Amino acid sequence: MKVILIVSLFAVLTSSFITPSTISLTVNVNGFSSSEGKAHIAIYRVSDDFPAAKGQYKGQIVAINDKKIASATFSDLPKATYAVAVFHDKNKNGVMDKNLVGVPTEKYGFSNNARETFSAPSFESASVKVEGQKTIWIYVK
Repeated sequence: MKVILIVSLFAVLTSSFITPSTISLTVNVNGFSSSEGKAHIAIYRVSDDFPAAKGQYKGQIVAINDKKIASATFSDLPKATYAVAVFHDKNKNGVMDKNLVGVPTEKYGFSNNARETFSAPSFESASVKVEGQKTIWIYVK
């Protein structure tokens, strides 16, 4: 009985050293003009179609709290480089609204607060290396 107990204890102790730690990315977003609507937060890998809505690796739609901050955690990720895109779906229609010439009318932002004047930033300029638990902040404009 003692041998079984010792072997079991050894197995439990060594498994914590063998099991890889959880890789996660927490995305906090601020700059919202109100807490109305939802925040759409999407992460992309280099092979995905950044920042197209249908090209995301994982996405979440989250509430904006009364301090005008939204947060989403993406867990169980492989170690990789990701880019993040977010927009404020103020009217809850599920898409980023644009005017007649295609300019967004709802606030949006990207990881590293990357921004281009007439287009979305490149994956590289918005990329974030995730090798453990990581938290980033994005400001929407």
